Amino acid sequence: MTVIRLTRMGRNKKPFYRIVVTDSRKRRDSGWIESIGYYNPVVEPKVVKIDEERLNYWIGVGAQMSEKVKKLAGK
Repeated sequence: MTVIRLTRMGRNKKPFYRIVVTDSRKRRDSGWIESIGYYNPVVEPKVVKIDEERLNYWIGVGAQMSEKVKKLAGK
């Protein structure tokens, strides 16, 4: 099953997350199919950028969103 979730980037104590589409059996930071956005919780105000068109496409073909991505996307 494909899942839309966060993958951690950045360095120690300065996290930066990409919103990616990946196989649910893979580890959090291993390979992914497509990057559809990012989330930066460090800066003020927090920055969330998601490609809505690609998000809707992946949901349409059966990908599931993680709880955090649902909250960030507002769905």
